[in-house]
Amino acid sequence: MRNEKGFTLIEMMIVLFVISILLLITIPNVTKNQSSITEKGCEGLVNMVQAQIQAYMIDHNGETPDINDLTSNGYLESAPKCPNGSSVTIVNGKATVNNER
Repeated sequence: MRNEKGFTLIEMMIVLFVISILLLITIPNVTKNQSSITEKGCEGLVNMVQAQIQAYMIDHNGETPDINDLTSNGYLESAPKCPNGSSVTIVNGKATVNNER
């Protein structure tokens, strides 16, 4: 046999063992924090819609828009939905989350 450099079977098994341990540690933490991640995404969407409401009001002399006004005038591409499926509505010029899906 020639003396070629490479990984032995034992070295490869140790690497796979370490990777599997890291995955076992990481996956439960990600799934446990999924609701927090979804909540933060919804908060960010509401803040973005609120900013678009303000921009619309500045451009239209203080007129309070609804979702249809924002989408038809190009302020939003479509009716916004949170990652959990809840829709964002506008009530008295404020963006709120409608918890009905």
